[in-house]
Amino acid sequence: MIAATIPGASGLGLKSRHCAEILAGKPQVGWFEVHPENYMGEGGPPHRQLAAIRRDYPLSLHGVGLSIGGEGPLDEAHLARLKSLVERYEPGLVSEHLAWSSHEGIYFNDLLPLPYTEATLARVVEHVDRLQEALGRSIQLENPSSYLAFEESTLAEPDFLAEIARRSGCGLLLDLNNVFVSAQNLGFAPQSYIDSFPLTKVGEIHLGGHAAEPDGLLVDAHDRAVADPVWALLVLVLRRTGALPVLVEWDNDVPEWPVLHREAVLAQRFLDDCRHARAS
Repeated sequence: MIAATIPGASGLGLKSRHCAEILAGKPQVGWFEVHPENYMGEGGPPHRQLAAIRRDYPLSLHGVGLSIGGEGPLDEAHLARLKSLVERYEPGLVSEHLAWSSHEGIYFNDLLPLPYTEATLARVVEHVDRLQEALGRSIQLENPSSYLAFEESTLAEPDFLAEIARRSGCGLLLDLNNVFVSAQNLGFAPQSYIDSFPLTKVGEIHLGGHAAEPDGLLVDAHDRAVADPVWALLVLVLRRTGALPVLVEWDNDVPEWPVLHREAVLAQRFLDDCRHARAS
């Protein structure tokens, strides 16, 4: 097996319930992404399925459990398991979230926010450096969805991420659903966020569906199709960056394969339109 670079094409989050259908039909999908935490055992059906998918498609590993924004050092056992997966499947991309999810040995089933301060910045850069050193490769760091803002923050989120990328050499994963959710919840224009984001550092784009609470709060639910305003943000970004790997996430209330595949087809259509526009 050789490492496969993720193409500037649409991809999907891989769900085990779809694997048989994918392997039988070999659908037109540019690549697949998985959460490495689901594959940290040594073998069994999950690995047999993933190995079969990896023979036919490029693969990305998108971590959710490293707690890269946590106060304590990174979990070295987790790092070792992640390194083993990277060596086993040779993914084209490895990414993590700008968040924390553990504290003093207690793990939370959530991606929790950070204050954007110089102290937090130094800690996150240290953790990104350690992760990249352990893996022997650069990673992509994803912007979060936000439901509150910390009073002690002294840096805007795009500036915070830009400085992490500058100091550590990592790339950035731009989640456009997270941008839209944060903008609605915190009262800023999503276009202004894009204007200030370091787009030259972006190596991957994520899309997903969001839900609205009765009080109007938006939640990054990943339980439905991508909303029209998020597709509009994709067009805005692609006009500036050119084609990039674009992933559609659908992690909850996962539909049948044809429904999910239609989202990837639509994302690919936007990518193709971007290429044609830039060539003309």
